[in-house]
Amino acid sequence: MNQLLQKFDFSEELQDVLSNCAGVHTPTTKSELFKLVFGSEETMVHDVIYSLPEKGNYKEANVVRCRNGAVVNYMEDYMRRRDPNCMVIADHKPTDKPRYRDEYGMEFDPVRKETLEWLKTQELIAIPFSAGGNVYGYGSFLICPLNAAFFAYGVALLQGFINAEESAGFRPRSVIYVAPPFRHTHFGGQQVCVHNRLDDCHEIFSYNLYPGPSAKKGVYSVLLDIGESEGWVTAHASCAKVVTPYENETVIMHEGASGGGKSELLEEVKKSSDGRVLLGIHTISGEKNYINMGDTCTIKPVTDDMAICHPSFQNQSGKLCLTDGEDGWFLRVDGIKEYGSSPEHEKLSIHPDEPLLFFNLQGTPGSTCLPWEHTLDSDGQPCPNPRVIIPRKNIENIVHEPVEVSVRSFGVRMPPSTAENPNYGIMGMFHVIPPALAWLWRLVSPRGHNNPSIVDSKGMISEGVGSYWPFATGERVKQANLLLDQIMASPNTKYILIPNQHIGVYEVGFAPENIVVEYLARRGGINFKMDRLVESRCPLLGYALKEMKVDGQYIRSKFLRCEKQDLLGIEGYDKGATILTNFFARELEKFDTEDLQPLGREIIQCFRNGGTVEDYCSITPLGLY
Repeated sequence: MNQLLQKFDFSEELQDVLSNCAGVHTPTTKSELFKLVFGSEETMVHDVIYSLPEKGNYKEANVVRCRNGAVVNYMEDYMRRRDPNCMVIADHKPTDKPRYRDEYGMEFDPVRKETLEWLKTQELIAIPFSAGGNVYGYGSFLICPLNAAFFAYGVALLQGFINAEESAGFRPRSVIYVAPPFRHTHFGGQQVCVHNRLDDCHEIFSYNLYPGPSAKKGVYSVLLDIGESEGWVTAHASCAKVVTPYENETVIMHEGASGGGKSELLEEVKKSSDGRVLLGIHTISGEKNYINMGDTCTIKPVTDDMAICHPSFQNQSGKLCLTDGEDGWFLRVDGIKEYGSSPEHEKLSIHPDEPLLFFNLQGTPGSTCLPWEHTLDSDGQPCPNPRVIIPRKNIENIVHEPVEVSVRSFGVRMPPSTAENPNYGIMGMFHVIPPALAWLWRLVSPRGHNNPSIVDSKGMISEGVGSYWPFATGERVKQANLLLDQIMASPNTKYILIPNQHIGVYEVGFAPENIVVEYLARRGGINFKMDRLVESRCPLLGYALKEMKVDGQYIRSKFLRCEKQDLLGIEGYDKGATILTNFFARELEKFDTEDLQPLGREIIQCFRNGGTVEDYCSITPLGLY
């Protein structure tokens, strides 16, 4: 075994793999690891190829060396985004997820042993990393074939690189094993990520090379598993400290399913050349609605996707405290369609201080990979899931210490809605909701309209409890209880809903989120008097604002309460509310069990009884005056 690895406390099986494989590479710097991405220092294009029985050589991906990093493109459209159904559980511990033996009619152990034997035939990269980031993370290990070194480099960027030479050694809390050929030989070409929760180690067997299910969300699974056993949550959220032109600070946290606006929270307000902000476009008439905005707030990012809410961070403020669970951010750049679309992300990706890793973007050897040149799928359309991993230390104004959250928002992708074609896109620009409703929204977590991040995103589908359920390995009701405990322990954190894509008949993109962030930061958070609010026609939407004034301009009431739109009206709104309410009824059914704590059962019963907003507030007060 490589001498650098001898200090670590490995299981006998892992020691056997590392001692008997074709060779082990343990880079001590990220630059050394990056050289392995292309097989040799001089290579400009590296093909990731595996030999398959009866099929011969199969090319999974190619990796191109560009001036600003390595560009990875997969041969199959299917491999260019995360399959939300790729997780299976191999162990016998409690879970509500599909078990390996039920999916494949056998226990996992024979395939596990076969995987370890296959790894012995390969030259391997073995690197330690921190699941949850270098500061607060848990010591972990990656075992990966050398010819897929880009995957290892991605882990080092995402989770935090550890120099094995300088490490004091540890027993890994989690291990990722990467065995790409098994996707074809055992799993019909599907993305499969097998989780095996041992008593002292969480094993992840990654049978594909897209890092989303394993290097990214697989590590998230480890953190959720640890949190479930210790009584805390890693939230699926972005977070920012928003600083007004007058230097007042408000911390806003934004949750939601993939595509729900987490990354957009961290972006500056987009203005046209004349300084105006496009609020929305009428989908029938094409009329554009603008507002003028002068000086805007400074965004100081805290988290992009994984927010660790560990008990050790919590204090006497009565607010939820959190910090980032990642060392690098897996940013989707589908919104960057031309030069100038997102100057801050363009600068970070085009002129980095260390090589980056790009996915689903066009790469020409020796050129600069440009974030607006998206790879075309087989249908000739740009891939909707182009990505770049950017180390968080490179991000301007990044916040390193834990923060106290004043406002906790939840984003939902909304479809266009009219009286002629009613749908659930009835949410106004933003809604203030009591903690009970905030909890319900996190239980059902709508995946929403036209989601770009995953394979299947049609219709009204739940992302699952916390919007992180696709990555959790345990039981949904346990996560529901943890979220309720978290909410009730933070009475001074307030809750809102924010739509994106559409407000009724208007196409709005992520403008509501940007504008609401500006509005709340200038107000210092949710500090309204109750007479500023009006009950929404749909109780699930809590309260809407009677009026909203931003930078001296009033937002039209049609953007605050959709029923005021001529082409939607009360009848169309109510039909959309019925769609939304039926969706909640269907999704909440699975949580109403004896294992749910009494307060949670009371909230769900309030929903079943057709409770009003005031009914929810009587259970968990809104905390306004």
